[in-house]
Amino acid sequence: MVLMANSSFFMQVRRDRAVLGLEGAETGNFLHNLVTADVLGLAQGEARYGALLTPQGKILFDFFVVKTAGGYLLDCAASQLEEVTKRLMFYRLRAKVVITERKDLEVGVSPERPAGMMAYADPRTALIGWRVIAEKGTLPTGTSYDGARIALGLADSDGDIGSGELFPHEANFDQLGAVSFTKGCYIGQEVVSRMEHRATARSRILPVTFEGAAPPRGSVIKSSDKVIGSVLSSAGNAALALLRLDRMAEATQPLLTDAVRVLVHKPAWIKYDVPSKDYA
Repeated sequence: MVLMANSSFFMQVRRDRAVLGLEGAETGNFLHNLVTADVLGLAQGEARYGALLTPQGKILFDFFVVKTAGGYLLDCAASQLEEVTKRLMFYRLRAKVVITERKDLEVGVSPERPAGMMAYADPRTALIGWRVIAEKGTLPTGTSYDGARIALGLADSDGDIGSGELFPHEANFDQLGAVSFTKGCYIGQEVVSRMEHRATARSRILPVTFEGAAPPRGSVIKSSDKVIGSVLSSAGNAALALLRLDRMAEATQPLLTDAVRVLVHKPAWIKYDVPSKDYA
């Protein structure tokens, strides 16, 4: 499969995203000690992708952390905004941090850096372009972005990751710079570090294509009678799927879902081995 370049979509608002503002003298250290990414070294206008984990090391909320002149902005799933706010307020204690839901702002995406707007390069991969934060109601609508991100193997908060379901490695956070393995402790850090050093991540989100339209989310992917994984978000005949790499390596028959053949693809930014057979 040829991965879609960032020119395959146009600038558009993401109504499934929301913005949270954090300001105060201790905001940098507060975030740094909570989230998976190293945010202290960010320059103004730069961003990192990261997450807040459960104590068991699973992704509770994923988001982009953007450094601004006055503090930080979090670009997160709109469906999770209220819970993200509550969780950060819970951890704030007496820290000098002001947390505000910025309902006056909206998030957008663009293949190129737009002039005159607050924009930051998507820290996951340059192939997916820029993210934009603007006053609500100023960005155009569109639907082409999901096709581009799925082709590139980039998981969505609502459509793929959810809350409390996946470990960071399963969502490829270790490949996307979303986890620091050198900074100090954060919630769930011991589990994530153990998975990294013992190479125990067996399941990964990967892009797949089908001979026909993609089946519904949750459809099971099998090889013979062995379950290999399940379908996540989709666009046209492409989708993301959570797949067991060890079972893919052992498979001797083509991957199928509801008798439809499944082809697995490896994005250019992934560094780990994806089992490849003559049918994949």
